[in-house]
Amino acid sequence: MTDALLKLTTWLSPGFPVGAFTYSHGLEWAVQAGDVTDAAHAQGWIETCLRHGAGRTDAILLVQTMRGGDAGELDALARALAPSKERALETEAQGTAFAATVGAAWEGDATPRAYPVAVGLAARRHGCPERETAMLFLHACLANLVSACTRLVPLGQTEGQRIIAALHPAIGEVAEDALTAALDDIGGCAIRGDIAAMRHETQDVRLFRS
Repeated sequence: MTDALLKLTTWLSPGFPVGAFTYSHGLEWAVQAGDVTDAAHAQGWIETCLRHGAGRTDAILLVQTMRGGDAGELDALARALAPSKERALETEAQGTAFAATVGAAWEGDATPRAYPVAVGLAARRHGCPERETAMLFLHACLANLVSACTRLVPLGQTEGQRIIAALHPAIGEVAEDALTAALDDIGGCAIRGDIAAMRHETQDVRLFRS
């Protein structure tokens, strides 16, 4: 394993201190509303997020950042694309924590950024390969959503791993799409997911921050 890949697996592992476990991306409301009730529903919901929601959008922003795009402009775009206050918090807080930790431990730009931009800047600085960075970034997003589902639906650990295994092809396809996409290709249609994120903000009982 190269040094760059070792860094990526560290930065995008569940143990890296970005607080990802505190966010459900609207899934908490979806479970309460009855949209996600079992493993099949969870897999479909998560795949939609990856292919048609924040997964694809963030992967494109990540790649564009790695290719030298203006970090300030990409950061502003990433924040503007957040469809709700909590989803904005999700990307801002994780990106801020990521940049601070990488900057302190590995050297880099510790300026607070939206999460995909922060990861893209670190990956560019440390010579990480685009394809692997995009795939591991998407895998981290997938794993966090599955983790939320194991607690909320709830699902067993084995069911959660089956979902991850089933969605590995989606990760590869979305990553490949991001490698050939331009900023003008950004667009999502995970409408129910966006509504869930908005309604989570007024949910009476909440375990997650989004």
